[in-house]
Amino acid sequence: MYRNLPMHLSQDARFGTLCIHAGQEPEPATGAIIPPIFQTSTYVQDALGRHKGFEYGRTQNPTRFALEANVAALEVGRAGFAFASGMAAIGAVASLLQAGDHTVVTDNTYGGTYRLFERVLRRYHLEFTYVDTSVPDEVEAAMRHPRTKLVFLETPTNPMMQVADIARIAEIAHAHGALLAVDNTFASPYVQQPIRLGADLVIHSTTKYLNGHSDGIGGVVVATGEKEIEWLRFVQNAAGAILGPFESWLVLRGTKTLALRMPQHNANGLTLAQFLASHRKVRKVFYPGLPDHPQHELARRQMRGFGGMLSVELGSLEAARAVLDHVRLMALAESLGGVETLICHPATMTHASVPDERKRRLGISDGLVRISVGVEDIEDLTADLEQALARV
Repeated sequence: MYRNLPMHLSQDARFGTLCIHAGQEPEPATGAIIPPIFQTSTYVQDALGRHKGFEYGRTQNPTRFALEANVAALEVGRAGFAFASGMAAIGAVASLLQAGDHTVVTDNTYGGTYRLFERVLRRYHLEFTYVDTSVPDEVEAAMRHPRTKLVFLETPTNPMMQVADIARIAEIAHAHGALLAVDNTFASPYVQQPIRLGADLVIHSTTKYLNGHSDGIGGVVVATGEKEIEWLRFVQNAAGAILGPFESWLVLRGTKTLALRMPQHNANGLTLAQFLASHRKVRKVFYPGLPDHPQHELARRQMRGFGGMLSVELGSLEAARAVLDHVRLMALAESLGGVETLICHPATMTHASVPDERKRRLGISDGLVRISVGVEDIEDLTADLEQALARV
């Protein structure tokens, strides 16, 4: 299944080993164990028509190639393509579509995804239908054979943490001749591997868990089909929204510890969700690891742990502001997936571009707070929330 594995790595290598070794051989000139940052725009050619496989930095870069092979292995895909941001990666997937094509999309999708689809891609005569993808029958009902060419899932969703049955929706998409793309950013390949469940394409904002240190922007698409691989390779070069060598190196640095970081994110996420669910100032906690979550059993089957993302309904903007203004250890910031805990207000931050009526319908209220639970000592995180909630 894997391509571009180093010679010393067996085909049945396990996840933690792949994190550290996939896509990477010691650098041949010096033996450096870490892939160098090939910070170059072009490559000297031996003679006209004769080169070492590298011609121009937009088209080929060894550091980026190493990252692409690494993430492809983690997602059990055939090829990976790294882009300048997660949104650029989603845009590359959308470029598989043509005017008149139809896509079924998770209704509770990230605000930036909704903005791209509605305010940019509709201008090119692409059509989008948004449904609750935690209900497979809604996906089935939205399919418009033969015009539906793509089903685009987020699972868990941002920020309401709904979980979709990837295997069932893959069956629906394929029965109608459509591809299934899964934005796996919230889960990471440690927690969930959509290709094993039937997905054709997996997307990550590498900015998040893959990088893990909040110091680089990027995106990646992992593909399985030859047609999609050929097109993504072409459009990556033709459109040029590539991930630079330094950012690629940062993500490779991050994936080396992914198998160590994610169990702590999982453990802290579950403990913090349980703490908040029992707190008298909290109206509701949205986290698939809690038994009262509507897709808890599905999440247990489909995921390895429940991740480090959760959302909390506090009942009002005033209550949300009191918590956001008074946390000390947690940082008020957009983004997620770093080792530090981040807290944000989706209605005015990550989902500000979503119309108010739509936000209300999806449950993104003024009192909703989203937490990306980091890997700090959990006692310090609960103490921080305890003192902030005392202000409500």
